Amino acid sequence: MRLSASILGALVLALSVAAPARAVPVVPLPATVVPGEGAVAIRNGAVVSSSDAAVGAYFRDLVRRLAKLKLRSGAHGGIDFRRDASVAGAEAYVLDATRKGVVVRAGTREGLFYGAVTLAQLLSAGGPLAAVHIEDAPRFAWRGLMLDSARHFQSVATVKKLIDAMALHKLNVLQWHLTDDQGWRIEIKKYPRLTQIGAWRLDADGRRTGGFYTQAQIRDVVAYAKARAITVVPEIEMPGHAMAAIVAYPKLGSAEGAPSRVTVDWGILPYLYNTDDSTFAFLEDVLSEVMALFPGPYIHVGGDEAVKDQWKANPAIQARMHALGLKDENALQSWFVSRIGAFLAAHGRRMIGWDEILDGGIPNDAAIMSWRGTAGAIAAAKSGHDTVLSPAPVLYFDNRQGTATSEPPGRGTVVTLKDVYAFDPAPAELSPDERRHVMGLQANIWTEHIPTDAQVSVMAFPRAAAVAELGWSGAQVWDGFARRMAVMLERYRALGIGYSPSAFAVNADARLDPARTTATVALASQAGIGEIHLTLDGTAPTANAPSYGGPFQVKLPAMLKAAAFLDGRALTAPTTRKLDAPSLLRRDSRELKLCGNAIPLSLAGYGTTFLVDIVNPCWIYEKAHLDGLAHLEAGVAHLPYNFSIGTDRDKIALHPPRTKDGELEVHLDDCAGAPIAVLPLSAAAKGVTTIAAALPPLSGQHDLCFVFTQRSIDPLWVLNWVQLAP
Repeated sequence: MRLSASILGALVLALSVAAPARAVPVVPLPATVVPGEGAVAIRNGAVVSSSDAAVGAYFRDLVRRLAKLKLRSGAHGGIDFRRDASVAGAEAYVLDATRKGVVVRAGTREGLFYGAVTLAQLLSAGGPLAAVHIEDAPRFAWRGLMLDSARHFQSVATVKKLIDAMALHKLNVLQWHLTDDQGWRIEIKKYPRLTQIGAWRLDADGRRTGGFYTQAQIRDVVAYAKARAITVVPEIEMPGHAMAAIVAYPKLGSAEGAPSRVTVDWGILPYLYNTDDSTFAFLEDVLSEVMALFPGPYIHVGGDEAVKDQWKANPAIQARMHALGLKDENALQSWFVSRIGAFLAAHGRRMIGWDEILDGGIPNDAAIMSWRGTAGAIAAAKSGHDTVLSPAPVLYFDNRQGTATSEPPGRGTVVTLKDVYAFDPAPAELSPDERRHVMGLQANIWTEHIPTDAQVSVMAFPRAAAVAELGWSGAQVWDGFARRMAVMLERYRALGIGYSPSAFAVNADARLDPARTTATVALASQAGIGEIHLTLDGTAPTANAPSYGGPFQVKLPAMLKAAAFLDGRALTAPTTRKLDAPSLLRRDSRELKLCGNAIPLSLAGYGTTFLVDIVNPCWIYEKAHLDGLAHLEAGVAHLPYNFSIGTDRDKIALHPPRTKDGELEVHLDDCAGAPIAVLPLSAAAKGVTTIAAALPPLSGQHDLCFVFTQRSIDPLWVLNWVQLAP
């Protein structure tokens, strides 16, 4: 899976001395671009010849959808895809566009495929294709996305759509997270209860949910990915995250009294496989069927978050640990993982796991995927192990992409497209020789809080494009990448790829002035490209509408609409903001500040989304002008506290209630001291309930702190919105 040292060295040299002479509207940016003279016009009916019929067919279909051009296959034509052994590199290609036509050459099918992707993107830019010479090969051999299908099951069609979107970006590894505490998603014929029982659970509302992939479906997905130059790496979790398997086959567990059904809790659960030989026989049987389905070189065995309490409390496991001469449970996990690694090696496969498998030592040929920052990757590379960088939070795509109330649920931390693009997958702590062990990088789409298929793509893109460029040609100038991404968004729309507009949408920060007859408005976008145009009468802005030059004051009421324009075209749909006193005195929970940042989550429920720190459920309404305000309303709800957070749960501060049902307290300036208002929760029902209270006479600008009183953290009371009023 790694580039040879000579190819990698040549590529680094090419990137350093032959930077693109001009930007081409391609993502990821090719390694070397040399402009030519003239142009070639590719019109409907142009002939495409290809030494690989499947690549030619893929190219014609992609161009049809992207550029609305209908090309046809033939023996000789204006576009020619050729296998050429002189083009060195497993994924390298050369593209030449001249007045005579276009020739793409590569030594491998993968290289030919990537040349087809680049050419299709060039043709989708419109107009004649400018003459150009491109020599291209990737910086890293592992450019991946991980899809968590265990926490929430996705359809085969959704998985294939993700694969199609990956192919457009030259991403080449799909890690498929198929087993976990909350579900077993892969059919194992020798152990049918894994999917009969382990693939299903009752959600918080008591509804049966789940699913699994048959072996026929998995073969279909793997073949579909291979045709698009993507290797699918299965992940079968061990020794932890094993609850679904233990529910199906209780003898696999390490504790007395196996759980009776698959959990709906999220977080770190204590269920570990035991260390009996019969359990290893089970795991080897499972892996044998897995290897028959996934022909790639790597099998991911998880290895993360294996809480050792059940091993510590099990006399038989303790006896085995001492009989093996192992000093502690970390060493026992190392022995466990090494035994599995040896089994995989005997079958011609390599083991890869999360960085916890470093603890206690691992087999020499095992690879490490570093998620707890970059330290695991650095330690792995320095000890001679191949590694993939996949650190949280920057490459965890369940984190939200902006602060807008339209953001889908997920984790509460904001990780923007620009944050991802700034990540360096070649840590400075490594020497050049050690960096050869860095196979690449991978972003992870965990789905604990991403319940629907459609949200998977929205959370992945456009941030996956930044991962693709980092893995292919390395980070360039942000402005250039952002401008190429503006073109990429048009491709997303043409192909039906769901994406978040957060990076390019206008954020409108409107603050009510003290007299409440005017507001001060500031506009910005994350990307920082183009020019913002706006209207205040509710009409859609155009490139001829007034441009934004800085914060301005507007007389109320007004209807603000604003969008960023590049080359006369809007980058996204306009942001709409109603500007009147009631609207500007209302804050959604996602517009409030959390009091802490321990485990911030953006949780879906009752048709809306709640931003809450589940360790410190407390919110701050910042800088409220309180003169003349006498009333407060709040939308509140209670959610099941289905979070397994270990000892952190004991650290949650509970505020004693005054009544049986509890209250929402409002504090002035900070969260200490006596509350200035108390809103009883007795009227709260299932769903979002509106509660209200009077405010005492107040003046000036102050922060308001909101906390719930309660005897237990379950259910979890959450704030949905706050409304201040005269």
